[in-house]
Amino acid sequence: MKPNVTRRPRKPAPKKPSGPPVTLLLNKPYMVLCQFTDGDGRETLADYVDVPGVYAAGRLDRDSEGLLVLTNDGALNARLTQPGRKTAKTYWVQVEGDPTEVELDQLRQGVELKDGPTLPAKIRRMDEPAVWPRNPPIRERKAIPTTWLEIQITEGRNRQVRRMTAHIGFPTLRLIRYAVGNWTLDDLPPGQWRKL
Repeated sequence: MKPNVTRRPRKPAPKKPSGPPVTLLLNKPYMVLCQFTDGDGRETLADYVDVPGVYAAGRLDRDSEGLLVLTNDGALNARLTQPGRKTAKTYWVQVEGDPTEVELDQLRQGVELKDGPTLPAKIRRMDEPAVWPRNPPIRERKAIPTTWLEIQITEGRNRQVRRMTAHIGFPTLRLIRYAVGNWTLDDLPPGQWRKL
């Protein structure tokens, strides 16, 4: 007699995209939600992208701008978002104040945030990039300078870059994601996308 074995129901396999893989690069504008629907009437990706079946590979905060990869390719999405893959993301960050190299070295070595230590970041000072004006503009104080930094991380925690700069005493005023892996914004205007 066979033993009475209870089998777990199998989980359905993830749906594969219908049709060929589609990947888009979008320059997400400031204050646009990184999703296609919103019950509160705020701007979403649907206001800019009319390609069916694509979803954001990773997130970009509503108050952040810049490069967002959208795809219907599950394998690509996993490669870009899974922590073990360590896909580099490069940000142009305007901070309030003028951090010293010693202060920036803290971020290069990794800092302790509430959700644990960060991995070491690559950081360099940069000249103000030739980017579009933000609407509304950042708050500026005459007595306090601002500094632009290029910060490259391989993690994707919630508001991580903002928390990192705040941790060393330099709040982020503007954050633009310039690159994901080898893909960059190049000359893509805000709200525009291109197909790879």
